[in-house]
Amino acid sequence: MEILKPEELKEKFSDPWVAPYEKVLTMVDGDKVEIVEYHPCISGSHWLLHQYKNNSELIDDAYRDGNKHVYSCHVGSAPLDLKASFNAAGIDEIKIVDDEVKVTHAGLAGAGVGAGMCRGMGKGVKYIELIKSGGGSKEGRATVVTPKLEKVVIGVDDTDVKDAGATWTMAHNLGVELASEGFEYLDHIIVQLYPHNPHKTQNCVSIALTFAVESDKKEALINRVIEILKRDTLSDKTAIAILEGLEIPKKLREYSIATKSGMMDIETAEATAKELDIDLIAVTGEQGKVGALAALGLYNDVEEAVKAYDKK
Repeated sequence: MEILKPEELKEKFSDPWVAPYEKVLTMVDGDKVEIVEYHPCISGSHWLLHQYKNNSELIDDAYRDGNKHVYSCHVGSAPLDLKASFNAAGIDEIKIVDDEVKVTHAGLAGAGVGAGMCRGMGKGVKYIELIKSGGGSKEGRATVVTPKLEKVVIGVDDTDVKDAGATWTMAHNLGVELASEGFEYLDHIIVQLYPHNPHKTQNCVSIALTFAVESDKKEALINRVIEILKRDTLSDKTAIAILEGLEIPKKLREYSIATKSGMMDIETAEATAKELDIDLIAVTGEQGKVGALAALGLYNDVEEAVKAYDKK
């Protein structure tokens, strides 16, 4: 076994058949692990997602969004029975050691090259333990080691007014600014709320922004969100809601569906947030709490999030 940092891998393997991943991030919540990888290819990477999802017992669910792979996994060991074309690649071990997450990948031929050499060159990787190099018809196997991160989802609502602004753009620019400051901005999800809400400005949507952060930087992230919104919002009703971890409570999703399909009041939003131990913060006002909380319950279900329910 050889231990190599990303820069050492790039020096050792500069061959045209090694394509570096852009980034690898790993978030942890108890024994649940979410791996986010930015693959060097776009649609071509769907083959890999198919192999991993179907061959790895440690993967509970997976999806691709462009070149971004998201694997919902759990800690454990489940050796792979590799077979060309059918069971060509996957994850056979995930473990957490102190502040590191160690994920062992294995694959045949090109999938074996990706297992360690390609992944190991990505941003976010501390080092890899290269067990077998792979390539040609050989098996490749490597443990990719990344820092243990946590997921923070921030719901944002009511930043615009009738004649100016747009919450979805302000929220995205907020995420971009935070990314420039070193925070890992993962995603931006638009959640359609009740179309007949009399308080709406126009389309009636709220936004969920997802981040991967080190535990000791969560407070700084939230404080910066509040500071930037106070600086940029046009509304006196702006609020945020904060969900930590990898799970969405059933009651939170139910609240979000109810807020999409009918009127919801601030008191119910506050009671739901309190019961679920979710921070609900009035940045410039209280009204935004309703939509900000609703954004959290559907951030991982984009098809449901965008639906409009036309019931009065």
